[in-house]
Amino acid sequence: MNRLDSAGPDAITAAVAQCITDHTASAFEPTGSQACSGGSINQAQRVTGTDGRSFFVKLNRGAMAEAMFAAEARGLEELARCERMKIPAVIGTGRAGGACFIVLEELDLGGRRDGVALGHGVADMHMKTAARFGLDHDNYIGSTPQSNRQHEDWVSFYRDERLGFQRGLARERGAAHSLIQALESLEANLGGFFSDYRPEPSLLHGDLWSGNWGFQSDGTAVLFDPAVYYGDPEADLAMMELFGHPGQDFFDAYEEMRPVDTGYPVRKTLYNLYHILNHDHLFGGGYGSQAERMIRQLLAELR
Repeated sequence: MNRLDSAGPDAITAAVAQCITDHTASAFEPTGSQACSGGSINQAQRVTGTDGRSFFVKLNRGAMAEAMFAAEARGLEELARCERMKIPAVIGTGRAGGACFIVLEELDLGGRRDGVALGHGVADMHMKTAARFGLDHDNYIGSTPQSNRQHEDWVSFYRDERLGFQRGLARERGAAHSLIQALESLEANLGGFFSDYRPEPSLLHGDLWSGNWGFQSDGTAVLFDPAVYYGDPEADLAMMELFGHPGQDFFDAYEEMRPVDTGYPVRKTLYNLYHILNHDHLFGGGYGSQAERMIRQLLAELR
């Protein structure tokens, strides 16, 4: 598809234009749209107007689309607290022609990688804190619901809202009994990874793999597609190493502002387990066996 209205009737194009008009206080008349990359879940378009303005639009016809876009908008607005990075502004959300959409500020992501800018930006984000772990609303990790029920204690939050939640999904889909048992054992012994480490509730992107950050032409780091909550900063750092690596210059810059605890290399596996379990839920394949190996590796650390 290479036009916005190819996803449905002209009502979608009209609704997007009206959304832009209403939220920018400036009439927007679209002249066309062009397909662009926007992940595997949504159809993404760049829509341009007669006045030269352009916006980034994501469309989805799924049953959860409206809730997902509402959560994304709230997550981006939460991340807007981060002054050292650029966060796409939310123009608005809507529904038309059987599809839901979110309209975002269009950003130039053609800049060269700058690990220092990214390191300082992520460290600054992690220095934004809250009173409790979690968030005042649930959201999504990919297309999977993500429970953010608030806790005073990090261990109970990660046990119940991350590992325990995924264990429930695994049981529902008929995952291997050995995986369920191993996960239950890990949850029961989770406190062993935090005997001398007490993270504070820090603002997390929540899904910070390499496809969810970029750079503007002036080198400013950009974050998008969040799964925001307040938790242990190491969870973001771990995800940044799961499908790629941000570079040593990133970690050097990050530690200039916020030192990383010596126990991070072990807990990195603990935090990435959540994402591997979620990938098993979404995609199957070898992720289940990978998750089980990770659990057994973690349990061995506690002996």
